[in-house]
Amino acid sequence: MSTSVTDRRPPTPAGGPGPTRRPTRRPPLTQKWATARERVTAGGFMAPAVLLVALFLLAPFVWTIYRSFFSDTRTSPFSWFDNYSLFASDPALSRSIQNTLMWVVGTVALPFVLGLAIACMTNAGRFSRLARLCVVLPYALSGSAVAVVWNFMLTTDGAVNQVLTALGLDSLAQGWLLTWPGNTVVMILANAWQATGVAVILFLVGLQSIPPETLEAGALDGASGWQQFRHIVLPQLRPVSIIVIGMSLVNGLKSFDLIWVLTQGGPGRATETLAVSMYNETFLELRPGAGAAIAVVLTVIVLAASWLYLRRQLDVKGV
Repeated sequence: MSTSVTDRRPPTPAGGPGPTRRPTRRPPLTQKWATARERVTAGGFMAPAVLLVALFLLAPFVWTIYRSFFSDTRTSPFSWFDNYSLFASDPALSRSIQNTLMWVVGTVALPFVLGLAIACMTNAGRFSRLARLCVVLPYALSGSAVAVVWNFMLTTDGAVNQVLTALGLDSLAQGWLLTWPGNTVVMILANAWQATGVAVILFLVGLQSIPPETLEAGALDGASGWQQFRHIVLPQLRPVSIIVIGMSLVNGLKSFDLIWVLTQGGPGRATETLAVSMYNETFLELRPGAGAAIAVVLTVIVLAASWLYLRRQLDVKGV
């Protein structure tokens, strides 16, 4: 009579539990060496990225801060906060701050509102793909190319004035890039024409990720289209809205290429933003100390605005 495998196990004492294997534990010293080895390995993988960031971002920023405390003479004596006092004494920099604030408001509000509206209208429709292509296409262009297109439209004898003249609206024709604040407003509109494309893409992704069951439940409860949009769609688009507003905020603060190609900050430095003023002071006026001070102030504003916005919008406790 053959015996099974289970019959070959050693008998267990009567009334007692079967044999148990205790888990093997590493000695404390071996476990510490393993943890240290894992940390060294992780640090080795991270070291190239950290070195590149320190070399190309942190080191230039530290040098810029250091240079902002020196004057613009050849010997460059230490001047404390003289370069920073230009923000209170130089009218061009005061106007630059006003323009920067206008750019921030315009580049945040217009792409957000237009992008959300266009995404909702083209989310489902017969010609939605063609409409989205027409809106997204300008985003594929560079800022300089957008400036060339709008320069053709906004000059004194450009397309806009010619269309107004053909329609008998000669009184509305003007030099769109010659007077402040109208020139800043039209450049903000040109920027919105380009930046709305990425907002449309992001909002479409957010809309298509909304479960249709939530909208059906709202319709069964008697919610109107506006109520569904306000209480169901908008709350679920909050993560996408944070990204859109954050990107628009940073892009508005560092706007340069479109302004430079259209007006070069003129006429009379009237359309300069802080980014354009930094370039003008450093490379055209040959005042590197003042340019470094503007760069430091602009960096602090970008970091502070981004941190305050993300701190308020992101739910840190829920992460």
